[in-house]
Amino acid sequence: MATIKEVAAHAGVTPTTVTNVLRGRGRVGDATRDRVLAAVAATNYHPNLNARALVERKSPTLALMLGCLTNPFYPEFTLQAHLAARSENRFLLICNTDYEEDGGRQFLNEVAGSLSDGVLVANKGNLNLEQFKSIEKRGVPVVISIWEDPAQHPGIPCIAFDSTKAGKMATQHLIDLGHQHIGALIASPAEGIHAGRYAGYRDALEEANLPVKTKQIRFCEDTYEDGYRTAFELLTTNKGMTALFVSNDLPAIGVLDAAAEMGLRVPEDISVVSVTNIHMASQSRPGLTTVAIPTTEMAFEAIEMLLELTRNKPAQPPMKVIEKLRLVERHSTGAPKA
Repeated sequence: MATIKEVAAHAGVTPTTVTNVLRGRGRVGDATRDRVLAAVAATNYHPNLNARALVERKSPTLALMLGCLTNPFYPEFTLQAHLAARSENRFLLICNTDYEEDGGRQFLNEVAGSLSDGVLVANKGNLNLEQFKSIEKRGVPVVISIWEDPAQHPGIPCIAFDSTKAGKMATQHLIDLGHQHIGALIASPAEGIHAGRYAGYRDALEEANLPVKTKQIRFCEDTYEDGYRTAFELLTTNKGMTALFVSNDLPAIGVLDAAAEMGLRVPEDISVVSVTNIHMASQSRPGLTTVAIPTTEMAFEAIEMLLELTRNKPAQPPMKVIEKLRLVERHSTGAPKA
């Protein structure tokens, strides 16, 4: 492998000039730049990123901690975070912590500050905030990229969206269609990560003077399988229910399949609405009506915040709230039967 000195000798310039050309800094004439780039191609030179990180005490890599890579939302978010990182000439190192008992502690201890210049956390609801604060004390910035409760700051820099508003928008859509018997399937414990979405469901019913019936509410895991399983019990024991709010798309798609297997037509017999708008929501049959959360914006804003924190440490941990929520109407919702 060629060295930077060999490239410089081939181009007839100093190693510093080669470095300035490759990093786009300093004043280098067009003819000199062209000569250096030709030398790079001729010698097949590739920069040693590890050596550069040691010299500059800065890694070109950012770490992304995921809760569950098998959930379709997280690969979609990862792609956007990757694109955001590459736009800043950074690489993204992925860690899936779903099956690790220590919640990624070993990953953080070994990667933060050495292989990565900062840590981005995709929130699955089981965050160890003290663990992240200990990483910050080592001088490594941490950003929570999907915080669902803007009213409660986690004490860690974060990108947030109003999940209560999302749940309320989804439920209000059912109310506007004329539904009065609206159940809920919440894909977390009542006080878990979807607590805000659940609160939005209750708020919408209460403002419309509709009862919140506990017999029409179930809690499940955030998986297709558990949404499918729980839907059978919920739909079987609530024959008068005409609509269902599901707090996340993946279990909602499970609900659609369970309804079909039970002989229920969607939306004629039961309307289903959800929150998130993963790609699969447009591919289900029928297409799933859902409130889209700003995945792309959150990913790009999270990377931008993380990079800013590598340059400057603010007096207080910042929070940026992304307001862009929109209802995506497809064919899983309709007016109730007369």
